[in-house]
Amino acid sequence: MAEEGKKKKAAHFVLVHGACHGAWCWFKLKRLLESAGHRVTAVDLAASGIDGEAIHRVPTFRHYTQPLLDALETAAGGDDDERVVLVGHSSGGLGCALAMETFPGKIAVAVFLSAFMPDTLHSPSFVLDQYCARATPRAWLDTEFAPASSSQPDFLTMLFGPEFLCSRLYQLCSKEDLELAKAMVRPSSLYLHDLSKTEKFTEEGYGSVRRVFVICNEDRAIKEEYQRWMIENYVVERVMEIKESDHMAMLCEPRKLFDCLSEIAHNYS
Repeated sequence: MAEEGKKKKAAHFVLVHGACHGAWCWFKLKRLLESAGHRVTAVDLAASGIDGEAIHRVPTFRHYTQPLLDALETAAGGDDDERVVLVGHSSGGLGCALAMETFPGKIAVAVFLSAFMPDTLHSPSFVLDQYCARATPRAWLDTEFAPASSSQPDFLTMLFGPEFLCSRLYQLCSKEDLELAKAMVRPSSLYLHDLSKTEKFTEEGYGSVRRVFVICNEDRAIKEEYQRWMIENYVVERVMEIKESDHMAMLCEPRKLFDCLSEIAHNYS
């Protein structure tokens, strides 16, 4: 009976979106998790989703990530029964890393879903620097990059264009999901300049939290080869795969992602 009770124990999932997106992109997965009895917090990072700030007024990565830090600060924590399952997608992996560094005792496990996963040897920008160094200019297609303002020339904003959304992020998603994204994406930033000056994450903070990486093998934005390079660069406890998923697994294959997260919650929370 005790084992059966453990199988049915609910978890608290905190979901962190990637650049130009918002909490809205988790709507399918959120419904599945809540239908299974789990608690779900899908965070809008600063200047994202329905958050009221404009990106040019969010000049640092910490400011951008503050809504996640606020959510975790108010979350229960300290014992194994109350810690959250933190899920970061794409550039949201870096926000998760900052949250892990700040509140390691509140997180049972962190899940990097085709996400940028830093290490503790290099600056937080390292995995982004490596990614950008390997990408050709054509890889960004119609993505728009621009300085946030004349007074902030090193603070670059970015906005995914329709072609990039269609062919790099949503190529296996439904037409409805793609149209939703076209209507909802907002300018964002990778915060490369700011992250390059930020202190390294520590083994005592970020490195102390258990990590699982979920590979999306049809991802054209962060390709499987690069996902596996990040895993080799900073080894995780477990690697899982979602077959036939593009970059947006929460929309493309929500049931498969739900199954992965259910297993992770059962084993780690």
